[in-house]
Amino acid sequence: MMRPEPTDWKTFGPDTRAMEFHRGRLFDHVHLRVRELEASKRFYQAVAAAMGLEGAILERQGSFAIDELYIDVAGGEVTRVHLAFQAPDRETVQAFHRAALAAGGRDNGAPGERPYHPGYYAAFVLDPDGNNVEAVFHGPATRSAPSVVLTPAQG
Repeated sequence: MMRPEPTDWKTFGPDTRAMEFHRGRLFDHVHLRVRELEASKRFYQAVAAAMGLEGAILERQGSFAIDELYIDVAGGEVTRVHLAFQAPDRETVQAFHRAALAAGGRDNGAPGERPYHPGYYAAFVLDPDGNNVEAVFHGPATRSAPSVVLTPAQG
């Protein structure tokens, strides 16, 4: 039986280690609209490599994608969002921060513990379009699977 999850972040108690988090149920994809595709590609390639996703970028004419993250050139306004990438450990958070800064990102919070819950270790950078991009390690955990795999139904 699933426990209900709080709908308000302020209702989390001081120790959330016993909470159960589920990922992969809400979003199909995130779509960023950027000013300069090449600058964004350099930034996100560096971030992907630091997160252990070398070669994960799929390129098409005028766009690219990394898993559920799709990026193309804005015809008007650019997107302003907060993205948080899952990191397997603190070292990956630190590597993310270094790589993002070296690839044109601007510091928005050096690697370190955050007060969101015990064990929340994160770093924040602004990408070339001002999106707040985070890498976060929530502490040691056991995953039920490394990822969710979807295949088309045969029918």
